[in-house]
Amino acid sequence: MPYIVPSLAETLEDRRLYTTSHLQEVPCMDCKAHVLVRKNSEHHTSIQWTQEAVANCTTFAKLARQDGGRPIHSGCPRLAASIEEAVRDGAVSVGSPDE
Repeated sequence: MPYIVPSLAETLEDRRLYTTSHLQEVPCMDCKAHVLVRKNSEHHTSIQWTQEAVANCTTFAKLARQDGGRPIHSGCPRLAASIEEAVRDGAVSVGSPDE
């Protein structure tokens, strides 16, 4: 499948806005994998995984050992709990600030 590289300034800004802006680092309370998180609302969470975080996630490691490997869109419930705790503690803010 060919990959289309955006070239319009508006498209590049949208990509930056949705993949890198206002991200806050959150460590998993279990395996200490660090991901970048943005909570746009109570029900919408964007998570950017690094290769290091994927490699350190014990849940992903267990899933990878299953027949067929880890489903690519599988999540980590331990990380989800860590993010929710970070929100409760005020370490992660909810809502997308205007730029």
